[in-house]
Amino acid sequence: MTDEYQAILVVSFGGPEKMEDVIPFLENVLRGRNVPRERLLEVAEHYAHFDGYSPINDQCRDLIAALDQELQRHDIELPIFWGNRNWHPMLADTMQKMADAGIQRVLAYVTAGYGGYSGCRQYLDDIEQARQTVGEAAPVVDKIRLFYNHPLFVAANAENLRAALAEIPAAERDVCPIAFTAHSIPQTMADTSNYVQQLEENCRLVAEECGVDAARWQLVYQSRSGRPQDPWLEPDICDHLRTLHADGAKQVVVMPLGFLSDHMEVIYDLDDEAAGVCEEIGLNMVRAKTVGTHPLFIQMIRELIEERIDPNSERRAVGQFGPAVDLCPADCCPRPQRRPTK
Repeated sequence: MTDEYQAILVVSFGGPEKMEDVIPFLENVLRGRNVPRERLLEVAEHYAHFDGYSPINDQCRDLIAALDQELQRHDIELPIFWGNRNWHPMLADTMQKMADAGIQRVLAYVTAGYGGYSGCRQYLDDIEQARQTVGEAAPVVDKIRLFYNHPLFVAANAENLRAALAEIPAAERDVCPIAFTAHSIPQTMADTSNYVQQLEENCRLVAEECGVDAARWQLVYQSRSGRPQDPWLEPDICDHLRTLHADGAKQVVVMPLGFLSDHMEVIYDLDDEAAGVCEEIGLNMVRAKTVGTHPLFIQMIRELIEERIDPNSERRAVGQFGPAVDLCPADCCPRPQRRPTK
């Protein structure tokens, strides 16, 4: 078994690209979870607004193209493979392609920058499941570390926040509140990870780089699912917008800092639902972009690859927590306990 990496593996969530894919995709997402069929159909209706097309796959294609160019510019000759957890190209199929090509060791970039079961451990579990599906020929897969506090991730988000603030009328720009959003998760899941801590640190770093006082921003949540009686992270973005308006705000910047691209949850939950609330109550909302294929973000991924290729490379991080570890402890971000299905 070689100790050198022979390829890069991009691992993402996946999404449907036509209407007939939506239900099978959502069934993959919800496999093993006690989620009512009514909730699945409710989410499917979100996709129906866009003819079943989720932009996440195209965003992965764009990221892979930009990363490939960045690696070539720095003489890193590694092919890039791509596999999704929930829709084609499926991770196990991609693992088989790498095995057929004789690839024995790969470095995985996962499209999630924060810890937690859904953003880290579940990806590791799915990678291992794909390896088991392929069998002994499957390559060893190492995952790039979490990067919520990498200076280039902070800088890319700060540029996007400054661009959004520039759309606020000049007379109100310096007092405009900022709502940083992230995916809500069950409180029990948050209690067993550093998800909230890492999000708050990134919010603080981005706000400080833009000269935004701490009193002006708040971390809020979106895209909640699950049973209403189960506690999830709050406040919800729509509730927060109503509170801001009640407190006298006329403008707001909403920035999905917990997401890496403008995929379906960003588009529907913010550009549709949150924007609709703002229109209803008379609050002017400017939505900041996610990092997507921002050049600084692509540069960051290349740096994270280089630091694994060369152990002597600098491991960059800003703020109070330092760089994340390369190998997660076996007991970190555990799978949430499932309630028995009645």
